[in-house]
Amino acid sequence: MSDLHVRLMGVACARGGRMLFRHVDLTAEPGQAVLLHGPNGIGKSSLLRICAGLLPAYAGSVERQGKIALVDERLALDGELPLRKALAFWAHIDGVGPDRLDAALEAMALAPLAKLPVRMLSTGQRKGAALARVIASGADIWLLDEPANGLDDASLELLGAAVEAHRGRGGILIAASHQPLPMAMTGGVDLAAHAAEDA
Repeated sequence: MSDLHVRLMGVACARGGRMLFRHVDLTAEPGQAVLLHGPNGIGKSSLLRICAGLLPAYAGSVERQGKIALVDERLALDGELPLRKALAFWAHIDGVGPDRLDAALEAMALAPLAKLPVRMLSTGQRKGAALARVIASGADIWLLDEPANGLDDASLELLGAAVEAHRGRGGILIAASHQPLPMAMTGGVDLAAHAAEDA
């Protein structure tokens, strides 16, 4: 992971013909956690998607090195499958074995729900399942969009512990949130300070 990084220089984002933000600089290196914050609609989710390479920057440059896993508002799990089987689909794509998947279920206290269909999970359990998918992935860079939404206090603590373990292994976290997160952040970007004048 020595070459691992995410770097944004002078990045701007336009969506739907509207400029959201300009001149965003961001650097994340091994062991670091960066918080993207600002009001709803300012472009936090779009900036995460730019970091992931799923959305092109309108201007500026983006460099990333390392395997990336993203959690956003979409669950990306088959609702008809039992939870473990739905997660195993992604584990197979990520090239990780059953031990890592089982450890991820344990990390988010979801092992007792492994045989329950995804559609029967509560909102908080679904968010936990999405986070377990990222934990199991073995990705170097975690991009988490509003990871605390729907989580109870116990699940928030589990998320914090998973993030700290990830960072302890040299991983990177970039999280977008409008509420406090259960982990220390080493940097931050306030998108309100970069809002386009015509936004």
